[in-house]
Amino acid sequence: MKTLDPLWTVDEVAGYLGVPVATLYQWRHRGTGPEGHKVGRHVRYLPEDVVAWVRRQP
Repeated sequence: MKTLDPLWTVDEVAGYLGVPVATLYQWRHRGTGPEGHKVGRHVRYLPEDVVAWVRRQP
């Protein structure tokens, strides 16, 4: 059985990207940042989605 990679929190993604948490929430609101997923009342990110989003940036 394959183990799943843990989802990243908003703080982890902000640290990875080097941006403030507020910037991630702004991007999410505008639909311009990496895709996040609601888990209950929290936003979580698949690491591969974040890396793919970074690679697509000009």
